[in-house]
Amino acid sequence: MELRRNRGTLVLAAICVLGGVTVLAVGGHRVLRTLVALGAVILGGVVLLGALRPFRFVIGPDGLDVRRPGLRGTYRWDQFDALALADGPPVQGRPGTPRLLGVPGAALPPEVRAGARHPLDGRAAVELLDLAQVRQTPDEVADALARYAADRFTDARARTTARLVGVDLDFDFAESLRGYRTERIDELVRRAQAALAHGDAAARQAARAEIEQARATGLPVALRGYALREVDLALDALCAALADPAATDRETAP
Repeated sequence: MELRRNRGTLVLAAICVLGGVTVLAVGGHRVLRTLVALGAVILGGVVLLGALRPFRFVIGPDGLDVRRPGLRGTYRWDQFDALALADGPPVQGRPGTPRLLGVPGAALPPEVRAGARHPLDGRAAVELLDLAQVRQTPDEVADALARYAADRFTDARARTTARLVGVDLDFDFAESLRGYRTERIDELVRRAQAALAHGDAAARQAARAEIEQARATGLPVALRGYALREVDLALDALCAALADPAATDRETAP
């Protein structure tokens, strides 16, 4: 399966460049207007340059063929200890665009640097692809990875986790003037969700222990954080689900 680049930003970038050049040509000598026009030209040019650079991402029976900025090569499936499709950093409390992460195996070239973490067990991982860059849907990419990478692949997106567990775990926390720090809560919830959907009894016990330890030591509070009451109820529900013996018998993702 060859993924096609999403060129949705190309038109907007071209408009920025064209508009900036037009303002510079006919806009007179006002300093503010000139600075705004220059900024539009530079920003649009940078986006255009990135959109026109070579791109190739193929998911096949033998592995991945990748040609994108920052990563180039052909990688066999056995060069990864694990692969996961995980939600990106949250945007206004909602999961971000999914990313494909790979945990390097011993055979992976050393120049491929790990700068992310596996959503289930926290192992160092390489960000192979941000799915915002491609036209295919996350479900289409997940299907191809499950077909070719088999047991190495885990679909750890929040909505997939909720479907596997059979309950609504896709929490949508409201923000308050003073609440729990969003990054820490997102991390705890994400690991608990992944353990429920894909982990064994030990993984669920570890996720529950992490939540309990974080609450015992005090969850960090910040301005514009998640509403305290909503988070407390969600963490209670997650701990109860993680402690449920019936969770041991739930079917996990392929």
